[in-house]
Amino acid sequence: MPKIKLTEYATNLVKEICAKFNNNEGELINVLHQVQNKLGYLPAEIQELIAQELNISAAKVYGVVTFYSYFTMKPQGEFPISVCMGTACYVRGAEQVLDEIKRQLRIDVGETTPDGKFSLSALRCVGACGLAPVVLVGEKVHGRVATVDVKKILAEYKSGCLSDKE
Repeated sequence: MPKIKLTEYATNLVKEICAKFNNNEGELINVLHQVQNKLGYLPAEIQELIAQELNISAAKVYGVVTFYSYFTMKPQGEFPISVCMGTACYVRGAEQVLDEIKRQLRIDVGETTPDGKFSLSALRCVGACGLAPVVLVGEKVHGRVATVDVKKILAEYKSGCLSDKE
């Protein structure tokens, strides 16, 4: 993967977030969450800067980023879609819902649509088993999703009338 050049904005943002947590290595996960929420992803160069600011190894940062499925090292779409594949969701049809999203967006898990609108991931469990199957678009939870609901959900975001920030 080609190296990216960090912008002044990204560099300053990472330094501010680390300082907010007193550059404490015990706050690594909180730092990663906040940086990803602001920048959208955690490329190697950002991880190296975080490691430097928290005075820990880049390998430790990388280990945390790759261990937790929430973190991503690839740019995400404007509307990241996550399908829960936990047991309750799976037995209630999450695999079929995921297949329908893949079919309609013409992307696979881990990919982003060419227009940058949507990215797709599958998660182990989001902890909303009573709403199974669950699809997250950004931070918005869509519960009891059936394959027939996928087109309507995607259309809401394609039209721009909704955003995950609402």
